[in-house]
Amino acid sequence: MSKGEKTRGIFITGTGTGVGKTVVAAGIAAALRVRDISVGVMKPVHTGCMLDNERLVPEDSLFLARAAGSKDSEELITPFMFKEPAAPYAAAREHNIVIDINKIADCFNELCRRHDYVIVEGIGGVLVPVTKDFFVADLIKLLNIPVILVTRPDLGSINHTMLSIHCLKTKKINLSGIVISNCRAGSGNFAEKTFQDTIETLSDIPVIGTLPYITDLNMLICSDAMKSPDLFLKIADTLFDI
Repeated sequence: MSKGEKTRGIFITGTGTGVGKTVVAAGIAAALRVRDISVGVMKPVHTGCMLDNERLVPEDSLFLARAAGSKDSEELITPFMFKEPAAPYAAAREHNIVIDINKIADCFNELCRRHDYVIVEGIGGVLVPVTKDFFVADLIKLLNIPVILVTRPDLGSINHTMLSIHCLKTKKINLSGIVISNCRAGSGNFAEKTFQDTIETLSDIPVIGTLPYITDLNMLICSDAMKSPDLFLKIADTLFDI
């Protein structure tokens, strides 16, 4: 995909767990939905699922579906679910399962057929193992869509961010931009204040959005009163030809 070309899908990855990938993915989906655009969402593997009467509940996937207004089945949005809060490879091995990458690709392709745009949320960071020898970065490469890297401005995040960028560049994956997510209340210290300028200078990758600390995600993204917060509209316009 050439520079400046718009995409019909995006993969949301992060520098690790809990950096705000689900919020970013849901926010972009909501921004498309509020413009009456058909958007599919996907979280190919969901670990750490809750149990409800022995039924696995993929909470992140359900949040994405609410934001997108999606009626797709849980099995299509998330073909692999595990209760163990671990990397997909470890969780699957606990059940003597090998995650079928082809099944993930088939689900993604079906979502692409159903919708104008598809938002895919990864799990953990780019080198989280999906199988013994297949990592999240390999999945991004297989799906052949650009990626957004979500990071947070904490002390130590420059290292995590640059390592992730290095991996994506080594795999020759199109990195569309960085989103800085204040997923927890910050202190406004020096590291936080200088993070964006430092990471853009070091990586030559643009920061396309900076999200403030959000206390009520459901109200902001999923409610009828605020279907799509303005802060995600700019990101959507940057990524998609809408």
